[in-house]
Amino acid sequence: MRFHATFDYVPAEHEAERASNSYLMSLIAVMAGLPLPIINLIATLIFFLGNRKGTYFVRWHCTQALLSQLSLLMINTVSFWWTVSILFRDGVVTNPYISYMITVVLFNLIELIATIYTAIETRKGHHVAWWFYGDLTDMICKK
Repeated sequence: MRFHATFDYVPAEHEAERASNSYLMSLIAVMAGLPLPIINLIATLIFFLGNRKGTYFVRWHCTQALLSQLSLLMINTVSFWWTVSILFRDGVVTNPYISYMITVVLFNLIELIATIYTAIETRKGHHVAWWFYGDLTDMICKK
């Protein structure tokens, strides 16, 4: 994560709250739909759609939260269906499966920590851009 200098103003209180809520939405969705990876994406997408006409600060953070949930959906979906196939088909846990699951847990843990940190900092009015997602969000989200 890095602080990004593209915002040269201090966002208003309501902007900081909405931007922070875009990250909190994914955390709440994790608690509600933990076994189903699509729940996080749907919750974040709904919040994104509700704020797509908001200020640039809010739109930018909603977009970054959505992009992170898209990549999380992909790796979590693979782990979900791989686990289901092991449970209901062959029942064999292989070394590649264990390696992938360790990677998925680490990726989810890092994303969880980054989301909490970003929600706190964004609520304070600070702009936090994540590695990879920040640059991608800059390309997608126009002022």
